Amino acid sequence: MDELQATLKTQQRFSLNWTYLDAITRGVSVIDMGALALRNLGDARQFAREYGYDIDQPGVLDYLRGIQREAIAFVRAQFLGPDQQGLLPAELEDDADPLRLLVLASQRAHRFEPTRLWACALLKVMHGLFYIDNNLKLRHFNAIRQQVFAGLDAVLQVEGEQQYLTDGLICLPLLHVDRKRNKGRHSILVKLLQKPEYVAADIHDHLGVRLTLNTRIECLLALDLLRRAHLVTLTNLEISRVRNTLVDLCAAKEVFNCHRAEIDRCQGYPQQVLQQMDRELARISQQQTQRDNPHSAADFQSIQLTVRKMIHLPAAALGLPPESASAAEEGTEGPIANGGGTSFFFAYEIQLLDGASFEKSQQGAASHEAYKRRQVESARRRVLGAELLDWLLAH
Repeated sequence: MDELQATLKTQQRFSLNWTYLDAITRGVSVIDMGALALRNLGDARQFAREYGYDIDQPGVLDYLRGIQREAIAFVRAQFLGPDQQGLLPAELEDDADPLRLLVLASQRAHRFEPTRLWACALLKVMHGLFYIDNNLKLRHFNAIRQQVFAGLDAVLQVEGEQQYLTDGLICLPLLHVDRKRNKGRHSILVKLLQKPEYVAADIHDHLGVRLTLNTRIECLLALDLLRRAHLVTLTNLEISRVRNTLVDLCAAKEVFNCHRAEIDRCQGYPQQVLQQMDRELARISQQQTQRDNPHSAADFQSIQLTVRKMIHLPAAALGLPPESASAAEEGTEGPIANGGGTSFFFAYEIQLLDGASFEKSQQGAASHEAYKRRQVESARRRVLGAELLDWLLAH
């Protein structure tokens, strides 16, 4: 074996990839890059192996081909109009060797090259699909959903056709209960593609519940009920994701203190008093304008919380023997880990809104359909990039 010696001599002209070094040191997301930097198929093979896919392993090549086909179908369905379907270069649809996409995405990086830009767009989508397929939480989603909704089901009751939120102390009538039981695969992908962190980002609304009450005052009563039931606590709340565009709390406290004795004197449910309180609240409130989601309409109003639930998966759910060797590893002590299972936190959303806000959310810019269209357009701009979008307009 030759003795190693320090050297900077190479067979090619000595240089640095300043574009990539700049992206790495500034933390630029790969989805915002316009090219890769792979020299040939051998380089692409090593890149794929380090990424996590060794094409020499059984089944890997077929899996990559399937993801390539899915990415092509996704781009066509989500980002291209009917008259643009034929603009995708035919060579990108050849899935004989998916590694060719990596090489094509690296060619002629210093000039406009539509094939390179299309290859980059497909790889960005494939990167998101790989993340979804290898997210362990999504693999055990049914068990997670059951545990998340178990706590909510304890305070949601139905009497005839009327739904209630109750903790045994008070009982609030609900106009609507909407449960988000899962996000579809491509809905997750769209959300990832438009996030600044891309696949490093967590999706916080895989699961959730939206509770609609008659008045904004009742939304605060519901929030306090969830607090008493320990479904919403400061220990399980993701503080950075709290959004309140519904209630001016200072004004609500003033109105509540004025009418508390009146509520105490009511024999039945004080709906008229609560409606009067809401009118007074609207008159003295300052507008709540906290809005960090660029795709939410400015007039969408709600209290939105992201809370964490500790999920326990037994060994059987993970396909492990009851006494898994991993349970003995340092830091895994505990009733679940000792049985070979695992525990982790899972984030889900709770939204509270009043009837008037709910009605506004069903139409116009605040509607869910309009929200989804804004998300798709944001993802389209990011995946295709300015150069390819201009090229599409010209064709």
